[in-house]
Amino acid sequence: MRVVLQRVSEASVTIDGQVHGAINHGLLVLLGITVEDTQEDIDWLVNKIAGMRIFSDQDGKMNLNISDVNGNALVVSQFTLYGSTKKGNRPSFINAAKPDVAIPLYESFVSTLSRKLDKTIPTGIFGADMKVALVNDGPVTILIDSKNKE
Repeated sequence: MRVVLQRVSEASVTIDGQVHGAINHGLLVLLGITVEDTQEDIDWLVNKIAGMRIFSDQDGKMNLNISDVNGNALVVSQFTLYGSTKKGNRPSFINAAKPDVAIPLYESFVSTLSRKLDKTIPTGIFGADMKVALVNDGPVTILIDSKNKE
């Protein structure tokens, strides 16, 4: 499982011209799922995201996590995080999980993160054509892969 975390001052996801999910200060979480992922990957990533000290303290140092700043999270599925560019110029997405595997894991990720942060988590819609808007704060962008824990 892979995530791209972006510290944002605001973010939203629009589907068919309607805002489906939006947050102010917090994290935009772009989530990619592969066939090898399990609840163990979800639990590890959620703990990592919740503990990630990427928000500034009173001295301007990145020392605070999302809960410390009462931040929100917006989760958007993004199978393209598993795009392989090894051959040719068109990415291959064979490592991305198909919907029958990915949707239950995506839903479990969202509910696990919601419980961890004790907040409702707005989302996109899995597989929809989404327009994601954000104001990256910093900018701060962090890549995390549950298969690279070491």
